[in-house]
Amino acid sequence: MHKLWSQAEQRDAAIVERYPKTVSAPEAVYWRVISRYKMTNDHTVLGAAAEELSQKYAGSEWALKASVFSH
Repeated sequence: MHKLWSQAEQRDAAIVERYPKTVSAPEAVYWRVISRYKMTNDHTVLGAAAEELSQKYAGSEWALKASVFSH
């Protein structure tokens, strides 16, 4: 809502780093990348997110959501 994309990206990156094996980690990866995209308008980060999620969190709901970013 406040468009604090940098802060959101940092928060989500910290979650992934500190809690990589939790059920919250795939969601944090997803939102970390969405924040990066919103900051930069660089669509290539979306494909990278889909790849990361499919490798690290295959089968998660967030990997499925990000699969639309794959080319």
